[in-house]
Amino acid sequence: MTNPDATPSRDAMIRSFETQIRWCDSLGSPFTARLLDLTHQDLQRGGVLAALLDHWPGDPVADAVPLRVAGALHALVLSGAESELAACYPPHPAAEDADRLDSTLRDVLARRRSFIERFIASPPQTNEVGRSAVLLGGFLEIACATRLPLTLLEIGASAGLNLFWDRFAYRLGTVSWGDPASPVSLAPEWTGPPPPIDARVEVAGRAACDLAPVDLEDPDQRLRLKAFIWPDQAARLARLDGAIGLARAAGVRVEQSDAASWLRRRLAMPVEGGTTVLYHSIMWHYMPAGTRAEITATVEAAAARATAAAPLAWLRYEPVAAGKPTELNLTLWPGEHRTRLATAHAHGSAVEWSGNSG
Repeated sequence: MTNPDATPSRDAMIRSFETQIRWCDSLGSPFTARLLDLTHQDLQRGGVLAALLDHWPGDPVADAVPLRVAGALHALVLSGAESELAACYPPHPAAEDADRLDSTLRDVLARRRSFIERFIASPPQTNEVGRSAVLLGGFLEIACATRLPLTLLEIGASAGLNLFWDRFAYRLGTVSWGDPASPVSLAPEWTGPPPPIDARVEVAGRAACDLAPVDLEDPDQRLRLKAFIWPDQAARLARLDGAIGLARAAGVRVEQSDAASWLRRRLAMPVEGGTTVLYHSIMWHYMPAGTRAEITATVEAAAARATAAAPLAWLRYEPVAAGKPTELNLTLWPGEHRTRLATAHAHGSAVEWSGNSG
């Protein structure tokens, strides 16, 4: 029951935790759901989190406040700063002991209030590598259609881990693609025909931007990136480590920039003899409407200059609306060929592929 002394802002915060708990359950993280339920109870009884969050300045859902709190606690575990809390996290058996987790959590919230306050001041920064299993099909369709090298431009790229999708290993239903020795192996549940895996893929260049890119050479930033992976999803943590290793070895840095201005520069001139591929995943709805409009106008202007020798592709892996499935959509110029290629789980763990028949 909600604390009768709760402020309207606390009521909104409580509802945001209830929403995120449902999402964690549906996305396969029962531990994070249980953890957030306990923090939700702290809010309800006016505990440490209530004091921290009662005057949150924005929309707690849009700001993903529950995920910020879960990330702060996971960071304490991953850093080795809280061994008692770590003993209550997967893969330890005590992760199933809600009472022990609750008592430990209350102690940590009280002692680590300053750390948690600093950690949650910045938005979550994730880079879900599993989404490359969905994006791959789009890149193969583009390579098959244009038969030209690909110049990759990713916006909202975080640490840029999905810039290196061509260096991963994939199992898509009955077919395989990529480097079998790769430290990143993706095998989503696959429904439908395979994408054109025989297409010749050559990446001629890759670049990316983000408003707040993750510097993979900074151990604190690597820790923050890992902290937002749910603790009971060990496979996600393992492939994140593998992708970080590949990205650091490649030496490509994500540029700090607004996506609209970055794209204006990058799309100013067509790439002759190659296909320019703009792509993004689960970030479009986080941008202001004005920025989205600027990007769309920039793409339309670049599309008007596209030719058979310098095509332009726009690959979008985004939710089409609140509560609706995430879709992979491709538009290819010249000709403005539009295709819905797939619907998929937000983390890329399940894909329903339709390809050019969809």
